[in-house]
Amino acid sequence: RAYDTIMPINPQLCLMQCTAGYPAEFEELDLGVVAAYKDLFPDVVIGYSGHDNSISMPLVAYCLGARMVEKHFTLNRAMKGTDHAFSLEPTGLRKMVRDLKRARLAIGAGEKQCYPSEASAGIKMGKKITAARDLEAGHVLTRDDLVLKSPGDGLCPYELPHVIGKVLMSAIPYETPISWELLEHSNDAEDV
Repeated sequence: RAYDTIMPINPQLCLMQCTAGYPAEFEELDLGVVAAYKDLFPDVVIGYSGHDNSISMPLVAYCLGARMVEKHFTLNRAMKGTDHAFSLEPTGLRKMVRDLKRARLAIGAGEKQCYPSEASAGIKMGKKITAARDLEAGHVLTRDDLVLKSPGDGLCPYELPHVIGKVLMSAIPYETPISWELLEHSNDAEDV
């Protein structure tokens, strides 16, 4: 009813999920409601009003779609009053803001990509096609002749179908990385 009443008057609305316990127990936070609100009300900002006693629940709410966070703040949790005991002190508030900024960066754009920082790990943990045993010149390669080994600094495993059936131009010992230079190319396969 509140949504239907307010939207015609002012569509700049933020709908906040809040459990009004003081403090709210973790099992009563119902943070899944944040995601549900995003689906039910796609044209408004969804937020989280946290009465919980932590800095991590706003992070969970953010990951579920909350884009506004409200937390109670105090200079001293030992002060008298209903809200002080579960409010954030300056250090806690700084940490929560820091973590929310990190979460925004960590979530990214939703597209998987390989970063330059992953390049060396990709080679180290990657695989290349190598000889599974000593092989003679003129040998026609079969799947049993080939094994995948680290590091991934040679022909990638997805090239296996193109390597199988090729003829070795020279003898190679066990674990030699297979390269196109070692293989004869038939006229119909030169475009591989």
